[in-house]
Amino acid sequence: MIGSIIRYKMAKNESNSLSRTEEITREYFNFLDQHIADVVNERVSDFMEINQIAQALFVSHKHLTDTIQTATGNHPCHFYDLKIIEQAKKMLTETDLSIAEIARKLTYDPSNFSKFFKKFVGQTPNRWRIKTQKS
Repeated sequence: MIGSIIRYKMAKNESNSLSRTEEITREYFNFLDQHIADVVNERVSDFMEINQIAQALFVSHKHLTDTIQTATGNHPCHFYDLKIIEQAKKMLTETDLSIAEIARKLTYDPSNFSKFFKKFVGQTPNRWRIKTQKS
């Protein structure tokens, strides 16, 4: 009987942990989307560090990192960078802003932005823009 109770409580704790993991992961991705939009729309002047995001989500930096890594297999910074790249691609496709202007809107120095973009996409922002306009 006691073994059954312990197994039940452990299973319940695991399901609560799982749902909390899912909740933190969902909150993190929602926060990133809103935060990146705030930066692009100049409601905030710079991107937050992961520890600042963790604080805004009311969890420790380590807990956020461990949770996202467990849930997804990747560090939170990986998704932060991917979402910035996603926004950059959107701006390259949907606006006539220069690459330097896009870089500045995303709080990057233009030369660093091109390197950052190429690291993730495999080509420079200009080459990516030209290629997507031809498609």
